[in-house]
Order: sequence, then C-alpha cells, then structure tokens
Amino acid sequence: MTRVIAAALLLLAAASPQSAVDELLAADRAFSAASAKTDLVSGLTAMFADDVVIPMPPGQFVDGKTAVAAALRTNADNLTARTDWTPVRGGISADGQHGFTFGYMTIHRQDGTDLPLKYLSYWVKRPEGWRVAAFKRTRASAAATSAAPLAPAIPDRLVEPTTDPKRIAAVKASLDAAERAFSSDAQKIGIRRAFAEYGSADAINLGRPDQPGVVTGSEDIGRMVAEGVAEGTSPVSWAPARVLAASSGDLGVTIGWIVPNSPSPDRPAKNPFFTIWRKANAAAPWRYVAE
Repeated sequence: MTRVIAAALLLLAAASPQSAVDELLAADRAFSAASAKTDLVSGLTAMFADDVVIPMPPGQFVDGKTAVAAALRTNADNLTARTDWTPVRGGISADGQHGFTFGYMTIHRQDGTDLPLKYLSYWVKRPEGWRVAAFKRTRASAAATSAAPLAPAIPDRLVEPTTDPKRIAAVKASLDAAERAFSSDAQKIGIRRAFAEYGSADAINLGRPDQPGVVTGSEDIGRMVAEGVAEGTSPVSWAPARVLAASSGDLGVTIGWIVPNSPSPDRPAKNPFFTIWRKANAAAPWRYVAE
C-alpha cells in the first residue's frame, strides 16, 4: 500500500481529474480487449481483485477471485464463450484510488448467438494497477443501440491519498450511516420518494432485464423501483454488511442485503445488493450514483 501511495503522490502534480478517470476507462477497455481473445472465465477474472465480491444467483454473494472463477466454471457455456464490453461512463475519487465504470457487455456463445448485458464495476487501485473490487451484470433485452460515452463523475481537483486508519474508518462510518438512513427513510416516506431524494440527478440503475439500457436519474429510478408499490410505502428494507470508501471521503460502495418487510415462502429471504455513492464536493451529502 505504501508503494501505491508513493506512486500516487508522484503522479498527482501532473494528473488532473479528467486524466485520472481516462486512465481508469482505458484500463477497463484494455481488459475488454484482452477478454475478447480468451474464454469468458479467464477474460472476466483477469480484472478482478483477489478479494472481489460479486452478487450471483441464487441470491448470494461470491467472495474472492478464486471462488468467483469456480462459480463461473459451473456453467459449461462459460468455458467456450467469450465476452467483451464497452464502458460508457466512469467516475473517480479525489484521491485517485477508487473509481467506477458501467456500460454494455456481450457474451459471444460458441453456437454463434450473442447475449447482451449491462455491467457495473467498482475499482480500487492496487500495486498491480486498477482492479475490480465489486462487480455485477444483468441481462439486457437487446444490445445497446449506442455506447456513446457519458460525462464522467469527477471531483473538482485531486488530493493526496492517505492510509490514516482513523480517517478511513470515519469515511466508512459516514457512508454506512447514509445507506442506513436511506432505508430508514424509505419506510417513512415510501421507496419511490426515498430513491428520488437519495440519488443524484445523473445516477444510474442497471434496470430490469427487459430493458435494453440503464435507467438514468434518481426520479426515474424511484419510479421504476416503486412500480406496483403503494405510494408512501416500501416493501423492503436494507443495510450494508461492508463498506469500501476512498480516503478522500467522496466515493465509496456499500455491500449488503435487501430483506422483504413481509416475508413469504415464494420470495427469497434476502437479496444481495451493492450501491456506489458519491459526494459532489466536501460539503455535499452522500448520494448514490450507480447501482
């Protein structure tokens, strides 16, 4: 970690928020280009950190690169299919050590058919370079008609990273509290309004499998998650089980479980989630930016 901080400090003077996010997007594209030349399991896992966490069916988290690779290999199609992807947006923390990308992915099956997907990655800079610490993908109803890049989520300026454990613990606690407040308020004001208020105007949700693209904007996300739900109510509650956050205190990810408020035998007892949060500036509140 000391080597990472030292390298970051050397680059800080010459770097800008735009060049930092461009570096992250370039890394994502490079992993995609390499993945297109090998099998799906090798291609995907090459970008994963050793401690990556991924939500997978049936309603579970798979922890660690080795376990994820093993889980992917249980699907025989993954051994012969190939996959590649195109990021359409990236974001970066002010310390340049955390970031996120999302975009569109395609699985190319051996029989010649393609499966369109949407994906979301949370990245952490490690000594070996950018690696994915949390990842999810969902089906899309059709291949994206446009993968035009969107404006990045970047800070006003870059700051020096720190390894101060008290500072990092405080940031994590702040983000943990924001996620818990989000769920708590959803019980009081309803899930639609809570999603509208706790998200940023440029937030995205990967959307349902029957949608070709992501859902953009907290208002539209709120309407989507509240479909079929009575106004002012929430059918679920949730809380983080773990939090990752940049030392600059402006970007992080919450990883946890969604629980139905009225359990029933025909619904899972809990479902995994991870949500990426961002502060627009030091004085701004946490707002989810991608989920």
